[in-house]
Amino acid sequence: MSRRSLRPQLNQIRGWVRQGRTDAWIAHQLEVTVQQIQAFKREQELEADGEPSEGVEEVDLRAEDDAAIAVELEAEAARRAEEEAKAAEEAAKRAAEQEDADEEDEAAKPKRRAPRRSGGRTRRRGAADRALEGTFDHGEEGYGLWLDPAVEDDAVYAEHWAGHRPVEVTIEEDQIVIRRAGGDDDSDS
Repeated sequence: MSRRSLRPQLNQIRGWVRQGRTDAWIAHQLEVTVQQIQAFKREQELEADGEPSEGVEEVDLRAEDDAAIAVELEAEAARRAEEEAKAAEEAAKRAAEQEDADEEDEAAKPKRRAPRRSGGRTRRRGAADRALEGTFDHGEEGYGLWLDPAVEDDAVYAEHWAGHRPVEVTIEEDQIVIRRAGGDDDSDS
């Protein structure tokens, strides 16, 4: 083998010496002779009589690698959290704009006088009376829709929706539509 310069591999060799690698192992990795490694270590004062040279402390390179990986993971998590916060902020902004638009639409509608009723306690509930509140839940275990407990008192709900029913969900930009699965809208009328 011709003698080649090991100077470009100084840091790599220094790390291997700190790890306790043998001269034969280092020589094999760099494809040089053991004698070349020993001479290079003497020239660079990497080792004296089998002991690490003075002033050189043992460094666990795995710990440095682990630390570097941890920093990268933290940076990635921070970037993801920032993106999620921006997305949540945009969603809240869109919801507020939609709410403002809904309020403007409601304010623009002419107010109607309620028809006078005579006697009787029963009356048919209109679509406006059936508007109930709900919450869309983004939980750790999945997504869910929580309805106002007053839904239990709604006659249409009790007649057509109570119990377990398969549904079809359509998600649009400004609404989520829930329909009974496997049929058209008028099939139950």
